[in-house]
Amino acid sequence: MKPALVIGDENPMREPERWRVMAAQKLGVPLWTVDSDVIVPSHMIEKEQYAAFHIRRKLDAQLDRFLTKSANRTARVKWRARAGLQSLSLDTDITEGWPLNRDVGPVSTFKGGSKEAMRLLREFTQNKLAHYAQRRNHPELDGTSRLSPYLHFGHISTLTVALAVRSADVPREQKESFLSELLVWRELAVNFVRHNPNYDNFESGEKWAHRTLAEHAQDLRPYLYSQRQLDAAETHDALWNAAQRQMVTGGWMHNYMRMYWGKKILEWSRTPEEALATMIHLHDRYALDGQDPNTYANILWCFGLHDRPWPERPVYGSVRSMSRAGMDRKTDVAAYLEEIARLERSGGEAA
Repeated sequence: MKPALVIGDENPMREPERWRVMAAQKLGVPLWTVDSDVIVPSHMIEKEQYAAFHIRRKLDAQLDRFLTKSANRTARVKWRARAGLQSLSLDTDITEGWPLNRDVGPVSTFKGGSKEAMRLLREFTQNKLAHYAQRRNHPELDGTSRLSPYLHFGHISTLTVALAVRSADVPREQKESFLSELLVWRELAVNFVRHNPNYDNFESGEKWAHRTLAEHAQDLRPYLYSQRQLDAAETHDALWNAAQRQMVTGGWMHNYMRMYWGKKILEWSRTPEEALATMIHLHDRYALDGQDPNTYANILWCFGLHDRPWPERPVYGSVRSMSRAGMDRKTDVAAYLEEIARLERSGGEAA
């Protein structure tokens, strides 16, 4: 029997998937995938789900089976280094000489590694989870876990996070609010990318959203900005500019601000297709949690994905809109602007 090529931490995106298959074919071995980026293995949800409540029922039916501690946490075979095997020093840049675009430098707001991820998880469960439902949509408050970059790079698993939240000594409704984001919306995003080959382009959108955006394609845009202007945060809206600067300076953007950020790009672009391309380019370029299934689903949500029709408005049609006036009512904009100003003054050191 031939050995299998086992690939860990599946990220169901087109190019990596093609590379895995090609590697297995070249080696002449079967391809087994360890689907550790989710709680319920993504292959068990056999087709694309179109709303959170659709996938929630299917996930709930499997959680007792998969949302459990590993029964075998210790390796059964001890690894032994071969004679003459050398290790790289911690400051070695393995990408030296690679043809990479290095215009975007590292950020100091996040420190990589599993130890740091576990520290942030403990900080979240002990100090933030008890108020998560009330604070998660307030970007001026430090109320979220900030674990998305660590989940994206595999420095911590969804299972580890979910089990820690489940066992935390906080009110049940707070835990359910967070687990809904982690176990329903995140796995809905993985399902979307796995089953929809157009996950990163406008063709993946909902038919009703395509139709209403097309009907409003000729609506007068209040402002039009180029990709360069948006990249440089050169708009009339100080709140939007702050969100963009938070991502550029810190490598991360609060999710509620990302919703506003995306909706405004849709409003300020010549076409929805141009808006989507700009959003993917900017987020993939600067965000540590970019190029992730959750990213693509969140961005496409701005165009109606996994949402429903809303009252019709100019430009948006019946796709949900967001306004600066609404942000002023629901969040402390002045506090958020000051937080981003501190972030920039410190050169990215602020949390």
